[in-house]
Amino acid sequence: MLTLYIGNKNYSSWSMRPWVLLTQAAIPFEEVVVRFDSFAADSQFKRTVGALSPAGKVPVLVDDGLAIWDTLAIAEYLAEKFPDRHLWPQDVRARARARSVCAEMHAGFQNLRGACGMNIEADLAQAGALIWRDQPGVRADVARIVAMWTELLDEHKGPMLFGPFSIADAMFAPVVMRLTRFALPVPEPIRAY
Repeated sequence: MLTLYIGNKNYSSWSMRPWVLLTQAAIPFEEVVVRFDSFAADSQFKRTVGALSPAGKVPVLVDDGLAIWDTLAIAEYLAEKFPDRHLWPQDVRARARARSVCAEMHAGFQNLRGACGMNIEADLAQAGALIWRDQPGVRADVARIVAMWTELLDEHKGPMLFGPFSIADAMFAPVVMRLTRFALPVPEPIRAY
């Protein structure tokens, strides 16, 4: 059985992504939450995660002794191991586009990620209003996300970015949570996604 080692999904967006992917794809797995105490080299967190992965970060997926770390690497592994789940779009062009937007998410949107920390349990609307007012970089990131999602939802007819649920939706799940928790202004079709 697959074992997914993650941090607290409330705060760890990178941990949330493979958990959402596995859960939505109905792939059986064991979830192990590694309690965070510190990033210090001698912390229990670093010792536990360091024993699983040379990167020393969560998430880590272990399959029969093989450790895969990094959210996108985990997603690619799952897509290859479970081809019947169709985790990437079937059309080659749509699949290439899905990989492109996933890579953009993986490496981009630093302003949004930096200003709007991951916390899916808190009501952060007041903070969101100030962030929206004072941080043009956040507004630019959100504008790019809205444009991307609008185009994809229109092209693929929803309900997800490429029609059915895919890795792209798992990669953007924490963004959905940030937009919601910080009550950042987005058009209704985007909010509905």
